[in-house]
Amino acid sequence: MTARLETAMCPSHVAFPRLKPYAQKTFPILVQISLGSPCSSSPTLHAILLYGDLPRNKENIIYLANHQSTVDWIIADILAIRQNALGHVRYVLKDGLKWLPLYGCYFSQHGGIYVRRSAKFNEKDMRNKLQSYVSAGTPMYLVIFPEGTRYNPELTKVISASQTFAAQEGFAVLKHVLTPRIKATHVAFDSMKNYLDAIYDVTVAFEGTIDDKGQRKEAPSMAEFLCKECPKIHIHIDRIDKKDVPEEQAFMRRWLHERFEIKDKLLIEFYDSLDPERRNKFPGESVNSKLSLKKTLPSLLILSGLTAGMLMTEAGRKLYVRTWIYGTLIGCLWVSIKP
Repeated sequence: MTARLETAMCPSHVAFPRLKPYAQKTFPILVQISLGSPCSSSPTLHAILLYGDLPRNKENIIYLANHQSTVDWIIADILAIRQNALGHVRYVLKDGLKWLPLYGCYFSQHGGIYVRRSAKFNEKDMRNKLQSYVSAGTPMYLVIFPEGTRYNPELTKVISASQTFAAQEGFAVLKHVLTPRIKATHVAFDSMKNYLDAIYDVTVAFEGTIDDKGQRKEAPSMAEFLCKECPKIHIHIDRIDKKDVPEEQAFMRRWLHERFEIKDKLLIEFYDSLDPERRNKFPGESVNSKLSLKKTLPSLLILSGLTAGMLMTEAGRKLYVRTWIYGTLIGCLWVSIKP
């Protein structure tokens, strides 16, 4: 919460585009410390294994990934921090999330875009917001989960409906991902195509999510991920140059589904391969990626100092509680007026 208070006090990203990212990245870095940093004493994480072609340098990109857990936003941070782009991460989110205490307003203030499904999708609002970022020269690491809904193997009706829709539309039926939706991806690309460098096609799998019968289990929740034994995270990155992405929506729709067919094949290999040597990993070489103290320690010290200073005094504790209460109320009012 201290990090949310810190970032909320920063002015608009348009007014202070250089100051904002430094404040914005402090909280995600605290999470990163438990994800393989040398300064972490946590026994919960085995490894973060990266496959494919993640560039070393930051770029303006759209990040497309499969969606299976509340942990997915951390996965985006895991990649962004390794490119020194953590403060540039922005999310396309379900409209209902704007009512989350503190976070709903926070995501909106830091470049998040709330969208509704199907006929309620407001293309004009999303396009205007993205074009304002482009005009301001705002660094862009836009995270989109085209499935819209988290994949959960226990929700068989959702999976069946997704597969039926794909078949009706003449697309390949997918097993380990849901049929992707095109609107947000198309609007994002069309609004920023001259500003973007690439699209990152990211496929994520959690090791240890297969039961004794060989069936896929639900991915770990945020609480399980941070507090319990965490499986290895396998992350496959495919960098796609923007010139290789079709611009017309109908062609992009088929292209996006084909990208999810590739994801599905990777996940079938990961979860279902009959060869034990090929199961629980993606094809190709992997890198066990760890963060240096340089990337994590400064933010840890800042956040620890702010939190300790707040909780160790009566005035600080009152401020902490009041921030939750009044910050939530003001945030809800803000997003209702300016979503």
